[in-house]
Parts: sequence; C-alpha cells; structure tokens
Amino acid sequence: MSVLRFVRAVLVVAAGASTLHALQLAEQPVYFVSSQQTQQPVGQPQTPPQGEPSQEHSMPMPSQPAGANRPSMPELPQLGPPQAETTGPTLDLAELERMALENNPTLRQAAAEVQAASGRRRQAGLYPNPRIGYIGEEIRGGSLRGGQQGFFIEQDIILGGKLGLGQKVFEQEIQMAELESEEQRLRVLNAVHLGYYQVLTSQETLETLRNLARIASETTEISSRLANVGQADETEVLQTEIEEQRVDLAVIREQTRLRHLWTALAAVVGIPNLPLTTLAGRLDDNLPDLNEQALVNSLLNESPTVKIAAANIARAEAQLARERRVAVPDLTLRGGLQQNRELLDPLQQSIGMQGFAEIGVQIPIFNRNQGSVQAAEAARERAEQERARVQLVLRERAAGVIQGYTDARARVERYQSEILPRAQRNYELMLMRWGQMAASYPQVLFAQQTLFQVQTQYVASLGDLWRNAITLQGFLLVDGLEAPARPGEVDLPVRETNIPTPRGMPGRGE
Repeated sequence: MSVLRFVRAVLVVAAGASTLHALQLAEQPVYFVSSQQTQQPVGQPQTPPQGEPSQEHSMPMPSQPAGANRPSMPELPQLGPPQAETTGPTLDLAELERMALENNPTLRQAAAEVQAASGRRRQAGLYPNPRIGYIGEEIRGGSLRGGQQGFFIEQDIILGGKLGLGQKVFEQEIQMAELESEEQRLRVLNAVHLGYYQVLTSQETLETLRNLARIASETTEISSRLANVGQADETEVLQTEIEEQRVDLAVIREQTRLRHLWTALAAVVGIPNLPLTTLAGRLDDNLPDLNEQALVNSLLNESPTVKIAAANIARAEAQLARERRVAVPDLTLRGGLQQNRELLDPLQQSIGMQGFAEIGVQIPIFNRNQGSVQAAEAARERAEQERARVQLVLRERAAGVIQGYTDARARVERYQSEILPRAQRNYELMLMRWGQMAASYPQVLFAQQTLFQVQTQYVASLGDLWRNAITLQGFLLVDGLEAPARPGEVDLPVRETNIPTPRGMPGRGE
C-alpha cells in the first residue's frame, strides 16, 4: 500500500469520531461508527472491513509533524428529525394554549356576542311602557268657566303570545352565539396547534441545516488540506466551497422563515411581543393515525359550522311563528280623570271630577302581515338549503385535506422505512469506499447532500402530516384571528357563510 493511500485510510478511521444514530424503527438495524469499529448492525459481530488499517497503526499526515492535529472527516449525521439543543427556557403546547385562551381577543368578542343575544331576548319579552298625559276639552273662560281638563293613562296589551314568540327567536340567537363561541375556541386552539407544529417544523429543519452547514465547513477544510498533500484537485475544493455557501444561505433563509412563523404564532396567542423561544417536543412524537371516513362523518354532523346552520333553521322557524301571530290585534286600554268646570243650571255649580275609559282594538282587514309571513317562509327555506350547502362545501373542502393527509402519511412511512435508511447506508458505504480509494470525494459529497436533502424532506413531510391532521381533527377551523360572527350575520357573504377555509394549500405537501 502506498503512503498516500495509507494516509487516506487513516482519515477514514479518524472520520468516525461521533456515534451514528439511526431512526428508531423496529425493522431497521442501528449502525454505529466509532474510531475502532466500522458499520455493523447492533447485536452482530463486529468485523473490520478488508484493507482498513487498525487504529494502533495510524500515523500523522506526511505534511505535518508527528503529534500535530490532523484533518478528520465530519461526523456522520443523525438519522431522522433532530432534537434541537436548548439552553434556555422552552414552551410546550399546553402553555401556548393557556396563553391563547387568556389573551386572544376573538374569544372575548364571542363571549360579548352571547351577552348581547341574552340582552336581546330579555328585551323582546318586556311589555310596552304605559303612556301618561294631559287632556283638555272645551277650554274657555268667561262667566261660564267652561272646560274639561285632566290626565289619562294608556296601555297596550300584547295578545297572541307575540312576546313569548319573540323571546324564542332570540333564544335561538343565544344558542347560535354560544355555538359561535365554541367554534371560535376551536379556531383559536387549532390555530395554536397549527402554528406550534409549523414552528417546530422550521425549528427542526433549521437544526438539520445547521448540522449540514457544520459538516460543509469541515468538508471544505478537509478538501483544502487534502489539496495541500495532493489528494484533491482545485475543482473538488471549489465544489465544497460552493456547497458551503449554498448551505449557509439555506440556514439564513430558514432563520427568516422561523421568525415569520413565530410572529404569526405570537399573534394567535394574543401576545405580539412574545420573545422567540425554543418549543419543546418533536415532530415524530405520537404521529396522528386518523380514520378518514370517521372524520368526514364527524365533520358533517358534529362540526360547530353545521350546528350553527341547524340553529339558524330553528331561528327562522321561530321567526315565522312570530310573524304569523303578528296579525292578532293588540288591545289598547285608555282611561283617566278630568275636572269639568262647566256650570250646571240652575244651581250654578260646576260638574266637578269625572272619569273616562276607552278600549280599542285594531281590526286586521287589509294588513294581516301577509308580506312578512311570506318573507319569513322564504327565509326558513333558505336556512334549510344553507345547511345542505354547508355540508356539501365542507365535504368538498375536506376532500383536499384528506388527500393531503393521506399523501403526507404515505411519504412519512416511506421515508421512515425505506428512503432514510438507504440514504444513510449509501453515505456510510461511500465514505468507506472513498477511504479504500474506490470512490472519488465528489461522490462522497453527493451522498452527503442526498442524505441531508432526504432528511429535510422527511421533516417537511412530518410538518405536512401534522398540518392536515390538525385541520381535519379541528373541523377545518384553523384561523384563530377571524372575528366571530353575530347570530344574524352567520350567512352573510362577507363571512363566506360561516364555512371555514383551511389555511394554506393542504393536500399539496410540497
């Protein structure tokens, strides 16, 4: 073996300064690379590869004095999403939920709408106030001292149960407001969950890119040293330098994305100045395993959106019942006392105090509230069709999210069982072949790049899986800053008929 070939083999032995962690899969063996062993499955005998010198026969680089620091290969990367190293305080999902429930202003808006609806119901059941006033007739002076002056009280008596029916209309509005409040709470919590996993995805992606940047920097240094001893040419050095710059830019881009996602999460939480903090948890912990058909059935029957549409039908029916009773006339009572100063002949004395009373009722001959009844019937029909439309739209929008979840789940499983282990093994074998002069250094670099690209794609797939799963489990309600609708405005076009639109483009997964 030539001296240069022996030195290259020594570098490969020194390359295993760290432990290689494999993904925790029951079907996949865990490999380790240390300074005294090569890749072997755990639990199997460890045999050094043929042609590789032992650690005790290693020697310094020819261009350096004995004992000087010699270049070593970068550490083998960890398989799977990394756990970010944290030195300061962290936030978990439960703490973010608590902060959002205390600070998100839309929850207070929803609670205020419940109070407003309760006030309207109370007002609808109140009797009209009586009227009191002055009355004067035949007022004149002179010797006759004529005139009648006094006061009256007038009261309308509401008949036909219209007050109670009016209260029932607003009782349905209270129910709608309460459902809206429940829906808004789900929106906020789902938005917090979504933001949490988006930040966690960016956090783990950034950690992966930082590891790649460290290895790229070490690779550039190794290439330069190898070029000094004639083991690498200028093109190989330039290629490693280019890759180092590309990875540095990727790190900067992901840092910017992480700050943007954190700003969005802090806004949903209701604390816009919340300092950037490391989130606790891992993307691959307790991965969701959903039953798509059961979720669709739950969405169409248990979603607050569908419940609000059903409550709107009940409100329209109550309004129709009230309009049909409007034709029942109300009773008007009027009475009072007055002083009659007209003189009676021949006594020449005034008549004195006298009373009066009136009872009146409006006869519904021409106006029997026909138009309002017709409008109320149309409103009820519209509300019934609106519930059907809401269910169809939810089914349509859920289809895209389900596709996104299914695709993401398939990608995650394939990365775990096939792609990541193969990429890892390819990188290990390429390092070994390079040490045995059987592969060029650009091939090693390409295998390294492939491994980290696969790892970042795996992290992105985990993020897509969580995003679609949260959207499905949360009835597609993911916008935690959308203002809650008033009960009478749930089907206005500005709110898109209260139907949630999933944020982003679930189902694509790119």
